[in-house]
Amino acid sequence: MAYLKALIAPMERKNGWQIAEYAGHASPAPVREVSPEDLWTFTLEDDGRPRVVSTRGVRFKSRHYVGPWMAGQPGLKVRVRFMPHHDHRIEVFDAGTGRYLGPADVSDEASVEQIAAVRTARAARSRRLRQDLKSAQRERYAAVTRPEQPRRLGSVTAVEASLELAAAERADLSALALPDLIPPAAPPADWRTPPSLAARTRRAPADEPAADEQPSPGTAGAPSPGTAVDSETTGEGEPRRPFPPTSTSICLVRRSCRPTRC
Repeated sequence: MAYLKALIAPMERKNGWQIAEYAGHASPAPVREVSPEDLWTFTLEDDGRPRVVSTRGVRFKSRHYVGPWMAGQPGLKVRVRFMPHHDHRIEVFDAGTGRYLGPADVSDEASVEQIAAVRTARAARSRRLRQDLKSAQRERYAAVTRPEQPRRLGSVTAVEASLELAAAERADLSALALPDLIPPAAPPADWRTPPSLAARTRRAPADEPAADEQPSPGTAGAPSPGTAVDSETTGEGEPRRPFPPTSTSICLVRRSCRPTRC
């Protein structure tokens, strides 16, 4: 271990004699053979922040890692060291003393069949993306014999152009969003709301109570004690307004559309 510490020590030159002198030995004769397990710990990257062992293990990069040594260790503060691109296992050290506690493997790992299916789906998606990129970058230009502006070749019919534009519009999720279809509720009155946001919110009438407030007895709209309110009538005994007819439709394709009655 002293030899490994000398290798990572801030020395100008690291030959046999200087390493032996740093380690406190009389000569650079081999002290002992370093095992591959010890060398492995010096190739790991440090996570950089302490973590806490929970009943589900150690959470690292949105995953949980567990190990047999974690039994009875909830609440223990640890540090994680890992080998880049080897996300199936991490090495756990005590956050206070730096003592090595043991390895931890990812929990709830997918089966071999699931991993193979995921890789197949990723390969198919990659092929489709490469084909789309190739077709999008396919440009042909006319040959010229003198310097001039490039002239693109290749004609497109009106039907082909409309189909391609429609497909691009359906693929653009931002164009399908309808943020103003249902305006958000107004913020509390004591909040300082920008005018641009206040104009886009819906405000309840002043004489209409909030959704979580019930009218007090004796006020307009409150049923008198002992009076049952019919489910088909309002609090004032008037018949409820029927729902909109089934012919009412909402266009979910264009943002500018509004509910229309057929």
